[in-house]
Amino acid sequence: MKARTTKPRKWLRFYRCIPLYLMFLPGALYLLMDKYLPMTGLIIAFKRVNWRKGILASDWVGFSNFTYLFKTKDAFTITRNTILYNLCFIVLGTVFAITIAILLNEITSRKMKQVYQTVILLPYLISIIVVSYLVFALLSSETGFINNTVLKAFGAEPISWYTEPKYWPFILVIVHLWKVFGYDCILYYATLVGIDQGYYEAAVIDGANRWQQIWNVTIPNLLPTIITLTLMAIGKIFYSDFGLFYQVPMDSGPLIDVTSTIDTYVYRALTTLNDIPMASAAGVYQSVVGFVLVLLANWGVKKVGGEENGLF
Repeated sequence: MKARTTKPRKWLRFYRCIPLYLMFLPGALYLLMDKYLPMTGLIIAFKRVNWRKGILASDWVGFSNFTYLFKTKDAFTITRNTILYNLCFIVLGTVFAITIAILLNEITSRKMKQVYQTVILLPYLISIIVVSYLVFALLSSETGFINNTVLKAFGAEPISWYTEPKYWPFILVIVHLWKVFGYDCILYYATLVGIDQGYYEAAVIDGANRWQQIWNVTIPNLLPTIITLTLMAIGKIFYSDFGLFYQVPMDSGPLIDVTSTIDTYVYRALTTLNDIPMASAAGVYQSVVGFVLVLLANWGVKKVGGEENGLF
């Protein structure tokens, strides 16, 4: 009798969940087509592709495609730039986004809060191509706002920004923070909104001032979000924003040493050598290293902060 009632109950549970399955289906199909099906192309990284034979019938070459990035004299430069820029983006971006989120949470006017949220998120929605022209409007040697207005007002000599590498680490960091901090800020703000106000009331009763409330209540409650976003960023530490490092500097030759990353280097190699297996090998290399770094970072977080602070 028990076996007879179990099956109808399972079918009834499935029937009730059909709307949820339908809602899940578009996202699952997108994930399958955009993330998993392209992974079959990983075999290109281990082949010498002959388009007459086809990808599957091409000769296997083992790891020879992976040696391309490390044989060149630029290997150290592009790896250094990619890692150091991303580390800077992670640290400064996290601090900046949390600070703005806390300030945003302090605003009492609901209307002004909505206005600030829109203004903060707007740069994130702007195309990097548009951003590159905005930067050019500021830094152009002949017509740029900084040379013709700011520096002239102080009596300083104009600067040829697109031929001076020493300024660009700072320019790229500023542009990146301005463009993307709004997205992380909104995520942190959403976490702040969900914090139980009872914690703050208890802190006030204990005599805590506003800074002590932020340090002892706000930051600990933000910690899970900080860990999650940081681990996701560490997983992409060997990737770079192609538009930021290629479009914003206008692919200027004198700036190659400070703007070249793994992604831009592969693109330039593809446009000159048309070496698709090498590009695929670089993608596999970035993915594997990113995966290992996420595992190590998650292990370190759990080791220091306990199992509950780990992402998985």
